[in-house]
Amino acid sequence: MSELIPAAELAARNTSHFPNEDETYRKARNALLIKEIELRRQIEAVAGMRRSLPPGGAVPRDYAFVGPNGPVTLSGLFGDKDTLVIYSFMFGPQRKAPCPMCTSMIGSWEGKIEDIRQRVAVAVIARSPIERLLQWKIDRGWKQMPFYSDMDGDFTRDYVSAEDADMPGYTVFTRKDGVIRHFWSEEISFDMADPGQDPRGAVEQDALWLLLDTTPEGRGSDWHPSLSYGG
Repeated sequence: MSELIPAAELAARNTSHFPNEDETYRKARNALLIKEIELRRQIEAVAGMRRSLPPGGAVPRDYAFVGPNGPVTLSGLFGDKDTLVIYSFMFGPQRKAPCPMCTSMIGSWEGKIEDIRQRVAVAVIARSPIERLLQWKIDRGWKQMPFYSDMDGDFTRDYVSAEDADMPGYTVFTRKDGVIRHFWSEEISFDMADPGQDPRGAVEQDALWLLLDTTPEGRGSDWHPSLSYGG
């Protein structure tokens, strides 16, 4: 790999100026630009480390799920792809309503599923009966999201929560030479949150937060997305 040009040198190439900005703004913005370039590089470096992980553990069983058309196995969720992304949705049978944060994130995927499926298979798993999941899909107006029920909880206990707690999970599996292996899971837990921040993983999946991070108000400290908004 060729040596990278220092971020400050790249930032010095910036010719952006906007109406009525003063020198104080431009100086601060260019300093921020250096950090943004460094952040971009850090994101790519971390993604490279993730892609270079050694083979994970072989999946111990072909987990059973229930989909809109009946029973399906983990291997069946791959379709014709070699990589499968599973999001574990917080909507267990004990919950009166789904998790608003999970709902927000999955909603941001809705319009991109066909693009995602060009590269990998994707499934959303929850512990509630499939009828309940499909009704929520209708209530949200989702057409594309592929929901499946983990009725016996074996998958959830092995890859999300050994206690079968109603927890979110993001898990990636690979299939090679007929063997399905665990590739990567989000492992930043709630007790790893930094002071003053909501618990979050290292890989932001929700476009909502990415957009708010560009605004002066930011994410805020007392606001979360809702399951519905009144007129």
